[in-house]
Amino acid sequence: MSSENLILDLQDHVAVLTLNRPDRHNALTFPMMRELAAVWERVRDDDGIRCVIVTGAGSRAFCTGMDLGDLSAGDAEALQATEVSLEESPIFHLTAPQNRCWKPVITAVNGMVCGGGFHFLADSDLIIAADTATFFDNHVAMGLVAGLEPVGLAHRIPLETVLRLALLGGSERMNAQEALACRLVGEVLPPDQLLTRALALASAISRHSPSALMRTKQAIWESLDRGLHAGLQNAWRLIAEHQSHPDSAEGARAFTGKRAPVWGPVPDSLKHQPDE
Repeated sequence: MSSENLILDLQDHVAVLTLNRPDRHNALTFPMMRELAAVWERVRDDDGIRCVIVTGAGSRAFCTGMDLGDLSAGDAEALQATEVSLEESPIFHLTAPQNRCWKPVITAVNGMVCGGGFHFLADSDLIIAADTATFFDNHVAMGLVAGLEPVGLAHRIPLETVLRLALLGGSERMNAQEALACRLVGEVLPPDQLLTRALALASAISRHSPSALMRTKQAIWESLDRGLHAGLQNAWRLIAEHQSHPDSAEGARAFTGKRAPVWGPVPDSLKHQPDE
């Protein structure tokens, strides 16, 4: 599934999703947002995909959020985007967790991240960045509320760092080493090594039980909304559900038999989950 705005390239069990508007700094349009929701549905339902890499086309930008041309032109859909509930808005269907897709995601930040581009970082499992990457949020400079992205980021980096990004409005930019220091990213590499490292990480992840990976990710991410005790209870529920899956015994059999495991299919309950 590829389009003018998105490229989905399948390599073994890894899907590389590229935001493909380099001439517009990979900024998001509303048609592109709807395409992203369809891509995550495809990823969620395809048993051949075990891990996803998200990156941007070109070397200048990863993603600079919503294309301001839509707003300045008075695009009707852009103006109406906040007149519906959060769950109904295409702005909240950009990432895997937003679309109830629990497959592991690695974000390879190839350049500038601004505004709505932080959605992908806030919802990523692993983040690696080129040493040329920069990070800033210009919502308030554009007269807009910096809301969804900072709230997501506040779950993973220090609050003061989030507030610096949100309130300075892009007057100062975070570089890749600063992003590493505050743990916004996990690794910084030369640009020509970025995708190679992302593929190596994705390949290592993809060797493991797809069902176990998805339930592991689900338990961790859902705990952020539930608190410690409720998060542990939810994790215990997911562990109990997985006990009936053949992978829970296959791993041990493969280990003792000194052979590669043969993992079973992902159950439908992990593919089609109702919103809570």
